[in-house]
Amino acid sequence: MFSKKLAPALGLGLAAALLLTGCGGSGSSDPSGSLDPNQQITLDLAFWGNDVRAGMYEEAIVLFNQQYPNIKVSQTFLGFPEFWEKRQIEAAGGGLPDVMMFDYSYLRQYSENGLLLDLAPYLGSTIKTDGFTEAALGIGVVDGHTTAISIGTNAWAMYLNNDILTATGVAPYPGNTSFADYDAWMDQVTQAGGGTVYGGQDWSGRIQNFEIWLRGQGKDLFTDASEVNFTAAELKAFWEAGQPGRDGICVPQSKLEEVYPKFGLGSGLAATELTWDNFGASYLGDLGVEQTSLAIAAPPIYRAGAQDLYLKPSMMHAIAANTDQPVAAATLVDFLLNSEAVGAIFGTNRGIPASATQLAGVNLDPLSQKIYDYEQSIADRLGAAPPVPVVGYGTIEEKFRVLGTELGLGTITVDQAVDQFLSEVSHVLNS
Repeated sequence: MFSKKLAPALGLGLAAALLLTGCGGSGSSDPSGSLDPNQQITLDLAFWGNDVRAGMYEEAIVLFNQQYPNIKVSQTFLGFPEFWEKRQIEAAGGGLPDVMMFDYSYLRQYSENGLLLDLAPYLGSTIKTDGFTEAALGIGVVDGHTTAISIGTNAWAMYLNNDILTATGVAPYPGNTSFADYDAWMDQVTQAGGGTVYGGQDWSGRIQNFEIWLRGQGKDLFTDASEVNFTAAELKAFWEAGQPGRDGICVPQSKLEEVYPKFGLGSGLAATELTWDNFGASYLGDLGVEQTSLAIAAPPIYRAGAQDLYLKPSMMHAIAANTDQPVAAATLVDFLLNSEAVGAIFGTNRGIPASATQLAGVNLDPLSQKIYDYEQSIADRLGAAPPVPVVGYGTIEEKFRVLGTELGLGTITVDQAVDQFLSEVSHVLNS
């Protein structure tokens, strides 16, 4: 999971490092060529995670080597922040690993600086695509070039704590209501909670909720040319709409500060939380509850019938432009994305597999089944994915969170927050 406290430093530092590299080169092998089974090849594979995920990759590579014994795969892994710090150093020196797990937030930065291999020549041949939807494949396209492919997908959702709802006697939030109706529902839980639990936390403190608020009106946060696509008035209206939550409906920000880095749901203070649907396992760990304690519903919607939601990659695989073995690297990526046996090894550790071929090998546990069913249930609300995040998006997201916190604490006004956010966005986009 991304460490939000490190986001600004990583975002700005990475951008500076990438500028030092210029444009990356391309692999030397012919994309249409085939692998020579007698050629001994070594590939570097880098991913983020823990020992559990590392063990899964080791199992997967054993299977890979049964088919390709001539390709040695050297694996390295780090925690998420450290992973990107290492890639920053490698990017500056032009020596990225052949195959990398990749995060959506950094895709534009690396792609526009020529550091990632254009996968188009390998799609449909070395990398099989018949198990992917067009929407899933489109997620990895930057400036018309496919530079990464989703391992798994997730969508914006609402998690509910069934234990709190049972204790308070409030019926579960039905999903798909207006934001005002969601506030009214949260107020019921808060009143029944008597100051010990609340209906949720201030939804206006997350930039993703502003994003679906805008998409409900037919707009994205930014254009494909990395230009701001919203007005100060629209941002002001959004933050003002969240005022009832800050005035007593939601968990007081002062209480959230006491439990940070946990949030409202994970700390047991809130019955609901709006977040990405693959965060369920983290909530189970934080709360120490059974899978039956969590439910998933669709988030509030600005306008009925809007296609405001979209599938986002939980994580991706990309190939470095500097690789000397692009065909072998593409072969490895195909195996890690499409192998049914690999699906059986990972389960949903990397999210619900984006490839239907790999998904066939996954035995979904109860929570994963809920996530899968949720993503099927929101088909009518799914629209085209927004443009790939702008360079420095992590910094922008963190600024939005900080300003939401200050609004909750009452240390700034909405007008001040709007001015500060637009100033930060301008600085990031023009630096």
